[in-house]
Amino acid sequence: MEAESVRFAADGVDVVHGLWLDGSDGVFVFAHGAGAGMDHPFMEGVAHRLAGYGVATLRYDFPYIRAGRPLPPAIGTLPPVARAAVTEARERAAGRPVWAGGKSMGGRVTSMAEADDPLGVEGLIFVGFPLHPRGRPGHDRADHLRETACPLRFVSGTRDQLADVDLLGPVVRGLGARAELHLVEGADHGFHVLVRSGRTDAEALDEVATTIAGWIR
Repeated sequence: MEAESVRFAADGVDVVHGLWLDGSDGVFVFAHGAGAGMDHPFMEGVAHRLAGYGVATLRYDFPYIRAGRPLPPAIGTLPPVARAAVTEARERAAGRPVWAGGKSMGGRVTSMAEADDPLGVEGLIFVGFPLHPRGRPGHDRADHLRETACPLRFVSGTRDQLADVDLLGPVVRGLGARAELHLVEGADHGFHVLVRSGRTDAEALDEVATTIAGWIR
């Protein structure tokens, strides 16, 4: 299945480039992480697996990716783009449930938009929520999640150096019954697994997509 090229405007941005991959049973607005755009193999792999489960995806590039910049600007400038992507997806959804979130920074940005003003989605899904910088454990990046009201779903690797399991677990539990955590055993922040684990990266990716599809469907 080929993804459809999509373009839409956001507050302060004339054109946001996206990719729509259709599915009959739900929609996931899937933002990328800080270091790579919507065409990254991880993003593409998850999107195509979700399509196989009947879940449509709208991937999109934050403008700094298109500008060729290696690092994002101040994170507070990005939530309007996530909000515009959700609006675009809801127009295409035709009654299907819409969830939003993304990989690492993309999920964090989407949740910042939701905390500021509800996006009108069924819930948020975080694929490797970046709870803290590498080597600097903490949970301040999750404080704004208490300002959201929708269901929150986290899928994270047990070796994720940006989301220490011993910190992430209590954060999720502290959000109450509306939050749920699925751990992918042996996976790091990019959902890579060690060869000696007896699993492959493809199997870890399958688990990520199956988990997301189960939440949405």
